[in-house]
Amino acid sequence: MEAEKLAGEAKDAAGARVVLPTRVWNDKLLRDHPELEAHRAEVLRAVGEPDHVATDPVYENRRRYYLKDAGPSRWLLVVVSYEQEPARIISAFGNRKDPPSWSK
Repeated sequence: MEAEKLAGEAKDAAGARVVLPTRVWNDKLLRDHPELEAHRAEVLRAVGEPDHVATDPVYENRRRYYLKDAGPSRWLLVVVSYEQEPARIISAFGNRKDPPSWSK
């Protein structure tokens, strides 16, 4: 089996490896959010140096990482799935609203 090609990787605050598969970057993130094309480094930085982290409201093995004043909007929201190893970025997009439970 051939190794999955990666567009990047990061370590979360707990030191877990989080990957961004090239297939996810090209076929999902850029297809759904082409405005992210110039922001791949910020997507990865959101995982390693987030301004806010929240559990996913639907899936218990997913977390939402928020990076303020990064990417194409006020907040960059990156969703990481810990349902497999290594963990992987499965979604990312700009968000204008403050994260739930955000305190300034």
